[in-house]
Amino acid sequence: MVKGKITFIGAGNMAEALIRGILGAGGKTEDITATDIKKERLEYIKSKTGVVTLADNRLAIQDAKVVVLSVKPQAIRQVVEEISGVLGEGTLVISIAAGVSIRSLEEGLGEGIKIVRVMPNTPVLVGEGISAISLGQYAGREEEDLVKEIFSSVGKVVVVKEESMDIITAISGSGPAYIFLAIEGLVEAGIQAGLSEEVTLALSTQTVLGAAKMTIETGEAPETLRQKVTSPGGTTEAALRVLSERGWKSSLIAAVRAATARSKELGQ
Repeated sequence: MVKGKITFIGAGNMAEALIRGILGAGGKTEDITATDIKKERLEYIKSKTGVVTLADNRLAIQDAKVVVLSVKPQAIRQVVEEISGVLGEGTLVISIAAGVSIRSLEEGLGEGIKIVRVMPNTPVLVGEGISAISLGQYAGREEEDLVKEIFSSVGKVVVVKEESMDIITAISGSGPAYIFLAIEGLVEAGIQAGLSEEVTLALSTQTVLGAAKMTIETGEAPETLRQKVTSPGGTTEAALRVLSERGWKSSLIAAVRAATARSKELGQ
């Protein structure tokens, strides 16, 4: 894990998940500092994790080896202006602010600053997320390995080119919402058929979890797995016919395209 001080500017849910992941992987509370504009949030983080908390961003980044920008995208410009010129030589800056480009960060923080942009998704909150990372021009293999180590503590990591971030945001960033919607539909169908909400929710969530695990562990294509579970003239075939008639897959593809387009708009 990180050898040296790591500072989180912004102590929201994502930052909390990463802090817990780092601590779970052997990080020390005294090496982690968190800042936030809300006093009550800092008190919560302090009580739950034991890390150092400060209200002053400039003070918090002193001697930091890694600085994680974990604030809302609309707050990034103010934070960058505040810490620009204060970062120590060789400090790695990690940004998890959606839609904020590496170029804009490099322009704001100054030439030579090592920057890595990361797009995590909300399942990092339960240690099952996936994070896409993209390196700035001054970041190298050492920084890549360090970021992988940090984000591997809360899920899986993939390395991508920054131009892929919009489609990645649409697939994995927004993706959990698509799955939650599918679970909602399954639960509602079960309740309408007379099952209790508790039983239906258990059936639906475990089915989604199991299907995902089968896809990962068997290495087979989703199409192949779908065909294997679809018997001619059976219940699954009847269900899939309705989904096909109502354009389920094409609607999902259209939704991803819409999210991608919106991500591009927000990044301009």
